[in-house]
Amino acid sequence: MSSQNTVSGQSGRLEGGRRSGHGRRNGPGGSRVHEATVGLATVAGLLADHTRAAFCLALLDGRAWTATELARHAGVAPSTATAHLHRLVAGGLVTEVRQGRHRYLRLADAGVAELIETLTGAAPVEPAPVRSLSAASRRRALAHARTCYDHLAGALGVAVTDAMTGHGFLSWERGLSLTDRSTAWLAGLGIAPESTAPTRRAPVRACLDWTERRPHLAGTIGAALCRHALDAGWAVRIGTGRALAVTAEGRRAFREHLDLPGRVLDPQPRPPQQG
Repeated sequence: MSSQNTVSGQSGRLEGGRRSGHGRRNGPGGSRVHEATVGLATVAGLLADHTRAAFCLALLDGRAWTATELARHAGVAPSTATAHLHRLVAGGLVTEVRQGRHRYLRLADAGVAELIETLTGAAPVEPAPVRSLSAASRRRALAHARTCYDHLAGALGVAVTDAMTGHGFLSWERGLSLTDRSTAWLAGLGIAPESTAPTRRAPVRACLDWTERRPHLAGTIGAALCRHALDAGWAVRIGTGRALAVTAEGRRAFREHLDLPGRVLDPQPRPPQQG
């Protein structure tokens, strides 16, 4: 018996409290465990590469990128980028969108985005040294407010989640869920009822924030709130990245609807007044 077959046999030797002497996976349960093991190892292998990880983090902005843009972002040759992207597409983490002669790449779905954000939050905290004021500003802006695929993240996203909990719109007693009080509040914001209707994607879901190391709100409601904040001008994108800036209208609205504190809405230190 080959070593490969021996290892496979060991993974499924016990079933129903009895040992099997044949080194085979017994029954559907053992087969499912084996398939899950292979699947987990495959996903882990796809993300265990600096270039592919950089691509996935860039795609967390929820937009479609070209292969050339991703290559430039990661600092690799176009041919190298293409090879890595082929693996991500084949592995189901990234999907390809064709428009005419152009090819665009984006994350496969919100579940993949939440997986990447969660894994990033679980990674050891080893921030790269900041070598310029502009880099420091970008890092600070990203930590303050950003998009995580299609929902709010950073200090702002966590503060919104905390405030919704404090106001009784979210409950964590039996897993994260919307309360009855949330219906009128969401309607007051103009968020359509279909955002809470049952779909393949949960209405609310906790996503571990990689800078705050605490959960922010994902799911269809998280996406609807982010979309509303951008459409209503409460927040605007900074450049072409994921970072957001809260506008004057946004500071007023977040205070009015959720009582968010000023330190979250306006984290930049103000210069001392003269006189």
